[in-house]
Amino acid sequence: MSLEIHIEKKLPEFSLQVNFTSSGGPLSILGASGAGKTMLLRSIAGLERPDRGRIALNGRVLLDSAAGIDIPARERRIGLLFQDYALFPHRTAEENIAFGLRMFPHEEQRRRAASAMQQMHIAGLGHRYPRELSGGEQQRLALARALATEPEALLLDEPLSALDTHLRSRMEAQLQETFAAFPRPTLLVTHSIEEAYRLGRELLVLSRGRVAAMGAKEEIFRHPPSLEVARLTGCKNFSSARAISENSLDAADWGCRLRIAGSFDKPPAHVGIRAHHIEFVESSHADANENILPCWLARTSETPFRITLYLRLKNDPNAAEVSLLQAEVLKRDWETFRGRPFPWHVRLAPDSLLLLPE
Repeated sequence: MSLEIHIEKKLPEFSLQVNFTSSGGPLSILGASGAGKTMLLRSIAGLERPDRGRIALNGRVLLDSAAGIDIPARERRIGLLFQDYALFPHRTAEENIAFGLRMFPHEEQRRRAASAMQQMHIAGLGHRYPRELSGGEQQRLALARALATEPEALLLDEPLSALDTHLRSRMEAQLQETFAAFPRPTLLVTHSIEEAYRLGRELLVLSRGRVAAMGAKEEIFRHPPSLEVARLTGCKNFSSARAISENSLDAADWGCRLRIAGSFDKPPAHVGIRAHHIEFVESSHADANENILPCWLARTSETPFRITLYLRLKNDPNAAEVSLLQAEVLKRDWETFRGRPFPWHVRLAPDSLLLLPE
């Protein structure tokens, strides 16, 4: 099973120009607000018409602008879960699901609605109206409605954004269960890096309407192809870079030289390192060849379980904010070294460095 997308659509700020193929299993679509993620889903579902292009689902052509083909949304056999759920407030839960099943006899509508509610763990709530359901129950109802038609593909637009932390965790588990039982093309739009990684098998990074990266999520996080993709996947530490030998570079913004793992495939324009990859080591182990550098604490920022440390690599209180390194550690680890005298020492492991070409 596959979903083939080749579309172009002019938007106010940029043009959506997307070409990719998604096979069975969930594909997370990650991007900043306004990157074109929702417009992409609406175009696939048939709610928006691209200016040109082709969309095919399991070999069935849904759109081909050159051939004059544009299958209506109701005939595309695509389930769509809207960000705001788009439930009918004047219809009960069962009636909301049945609305998309009008092509079936009444008893078949009821059977499918009951089956979908059972699958989503909201059996027994069919007589309630959306206003009588919790946020999590509304979300499960919207997902049940999307699945009741037995679609050939499933599209989800920011499905967890309206939920609190507790409900988001429960619905993540529900979505993982749903995806495991739905081995068909599934596109999940999100701006959350964590959701994209946990829920998707593969990852597509969208930037201003273009595919900036697509492939196995582990590979994209470990080897982002550009500075933009590194930023969109959560990397916070960057410096301009210049190769000075086949296995070392100068990181100008950090004021240091760094050894890399292996040699350069392309001359780097920037070097990066993820905050959780920065290691704190004993000063007695300091070794420039191992990228062990002295540092001073500028400030901290806390969450319930982790702490972000903003570090200067030179003892200059007036150092520019851009040159500070962000390191993330668990609070229990923080307690083991917070009382040490300065300078502390950090290791930027060669195999943790992100080498980013122009």
